[in-house]
Amino acid sequence: MQRENVSELHPRPLVVAISSRALFDLGRAHEVFEQEGLAAYARYQRRREEDILAPGMAFPLVQKLLRLRRAGGSQPAVEVILASRNSADSGLRIFNSIEHYGLQVERAVFTNGEAPHRYMEALGADLFLSTHDEDVRRTLAAGFAAARILPGCPRASQSGPLRIAFDGDAVLFSDEAERVFQEQGLAAFAARERAAAREPLSGGPFKHLLQALHELQAAYPIDANPIRTALVTARSAPAHKRVILTLRHWGIRIDEALFLGGRDKGPFLSAFGADIFFDDQSVHCESAREHVATGHVLHGVRNE
Repeated sequence: MQRENVSELHPRPLVVAISSRALFDLGRAHEVFEQEGLAAYARYQRRREEDILAPGMAFPLVQKLLRLRRAGGSQPAVEVILASRNSADSGLRIFNSIEHYGLQVERAVFTNGEAPHRYMEALGADLFLSTHDEDVRRTLAAGFAAARILPGCPRASQSGPLRIAFDGDAVLFSDEAERVFQEQGLAAFAARERAAAREPLSGGPFKHLLQALHELQAAYPIDANPIRTALVTARSAPAHKRVILTLRHWGIRIDEALFLGGRDKGPFLSAFGADIFFDDQSVHCESAREHVATGHVLHGVRNE
């Protein structure tokens, strides 16, 4: 299921739902949960609810998202919502930490061990970030952009534009071309992409997010924009043509496009200064996470 109603303007803030373990370092608490169970985890959190949690992998990104303002005013352009498997009781430590760091996170869903994907539509979520594989898979299956935040490099520049980078196939676009490559090889992939160059690719799970970012960007001048996007793909010429024409068909501007022909993506993402990068393939995520915050999109033929 993919949401295709992306042609309308995006009048509300971009909504990002995030799990507590993506936002904060809950490594020790999670060990208690895995070794001793949910009741022991709840006791552990209650005993330490005044102890402030250290930032997690997505914390710098959230800080930057929350500082983003709409053009011509002070209204926030992004709303961040906590979507946690904690109970409200054990989650008090998380909200104490949110308050300590001054994060403007006001809404939360605590599910007490249940998967939070069923609340994404009610929340109006454009993106869900988590460290939990199954929660990410279920959210993607429900038609919402979602990624598993990987351990690695949490650094994000706290100045300059918000910089978000995307892979193409199985992320912005469907995995139709990637399936040809996997099943028939590079020559068949290249031949098909040449033949279908003027046929737009179907949208992938992150099309809606890119559209929403594009609409936020549209309110600002191009040369003074607080959001910058990039396509970072293993494709190369002549397979680049179909990608460019697909984005033109969608009416979506992307600021930078890197067609790397299989080169490691990490150094290029570092040069772009990505605050986060989304890719469906583990090999590219491994390269990226040494340089920038990385979200593994558990979607498409490579993740079946």
